[in-house]
Amino acid sequence: MRKPKDIDGKILEYFDELPLTATTDMVAFELKISWATANLHLNKLKNEGKIKLYRIGRQNQWILTERIKRMEK
Repeated sequence: MRKPKDIDGKILEYFDELPLTATTDMVAFELKISWATANLHLNKLKNEGKIKLYRIGRQNQWILTERIKRMEK
């Protein structure tokens, strides 16, 4: 069983490798965790300001906050 901090770190590593956004399903699949666990950790990271959520239709799109800052420059 993974510790919550390990999951948070793996999510941030995964996002750092992505060119843009990922869905909750993509994160769950990549980390081999349930959708609910992925969603819980994504929302935690969002509340900490590390990632940002964009809702597109019925889909959640997540992106690193740091990537947004780099794109705005």
